[in-house]
Amino acid sequence: MTAAAAAPGGGALLEPAGTQVSLAIKTLGLTRRFGSHVAVNDVALEVPRGAIYGFLGPNGSGKTTTIRMLLGLMNPHAGSVEILGGAMPARSGDVLSRVGTLVEGPAFHPYLSGTENLRRLDEFDATTDPRTSKERVAAALERVGLTAAAKKNYRRYSLGMKQRLGIAAALLRPRDLLILDEPTNGLDPQGTREVRNLVRELAADGATVLVSSHLLAEIEQVATHVGIMSAGRLLRQGSLAEVLQVVHAHLRIETTEPDAAARVLTNLGLAVSEQAPGYVMSSMNDLPADQINASLVNAGVPVHGLRVERAALEDFFVQLTGEGFDVVR
Repeated sequence: MTAAAAAPGGGALLEPAGTQVSLAIKTLGLTRRFGSHVAVNDVALEVPRGAIYGFLGPNGSGKTTTIRMLLGLMNPHAGSVEILGGAMPARSGDVLSRVGTLVEGPAFHPYLSGTENLRRLDEFDATTDPRTSKERVAAALERVGLTAAAKKNYRRYSLGMKQRLGIAAALLRPRDLLILDEPTNGLDPQGTREVRNLVRELAADGATVLVSSHLLAEIEQVATHVGIMSAGRLLRQGSLAEVLQVVHAHLRIETTEPDAAARVLTNLGLAVSEQAPGYVMSSMNDLPADQINASLVNAGVPVHGLRVERAALEDFFVQLTGEGFDVVR
C-alpha cells in the first residue's frame, strides 16, 4: 500500500504519494435550490493550492450558500465537492480538521473571555495535544492582535474584535485551507490592513485562503485569484491577471499636439475616447504600446508621456454583473 504524503498543516494528504494535486477546492455542477429558486446554479469552482482566492458577488449571488456546501453544512441538489482532494461530505472527517473557517460571523459565549472561548474550542479538537493548549491559544490571539484583550469578556468586544477572535479560532492549529467569510467586517482601516497582511502571511506559510468579501479594492490588493458570482452562477474565475485581461486597456498619451496624435491613432484603427489640451485617450486593441508610440514619433507627434490604463476590479465587477459594489454574501 502506498503511504500518504505529509500535508503542510499536519496530517496526511488524501491523495497517494507521487500524485500532483493542484486544486484545494474543486466543484462540478454544484447546484442548490430553495423551492423554485435556484440559489447556486451549475458552479464549477477551481481554487489552486496556495492561492488567495477572492470570492465576490452581489447580494443574493449564492456565495454563502456555496461556502456552506463546500463545508458540508448544506447538501447540494446536484454536483460534487472536493476539498483538499477529499469528496465532501463523505470524507469530511479526514478533511475538516485541516480547514479553518469563519462563516457568517463568529459565535462565542458572551460571558467568557477571549482566552476562555478559545480554550473551550481547543478542548473539542481531539487531534490536538491538551498539554499545549495554552500556548496555541496565546499564539492565535497574538497573531490577530488580541493579546491585550484576551481576558476581556466577549460581550464587551467591539464588532471588529469579535471578527478577530473568529479568525483566531480558525488559527488554533495549522491549516491547509482557510475559508473566511467577510473577515474584515467591522474593522477599522488599520485592522483591515492587519487582516490583509495576515492573509498574505498565511498563504506564504503554505495555506490556501478563500476570502469572501465586498471590499473589492481590498481583494484586488491581496488576491492571486478571483471568482465572480451573480444570480447563482460563476461568471468568471481565474488568476487576477487573467480575469482582468478581458478588460480593454486604454492608452493615455501626453502631447502638446493632441489633434495630430488623434489622427495617427485613428489611422492605426484605434478609437479615440477622450481628447483635451495636453493629452489623448484611445483604445489599444491588440497593438503594443511601444508600437503605438513609434507610430506617433515617426509622424512627428511629440510624446511627453505614455501610460496604459486598465479598469480596476471594481470597474470590471460592475461591468460584468451590472451591480454596484454594495456586495454582500
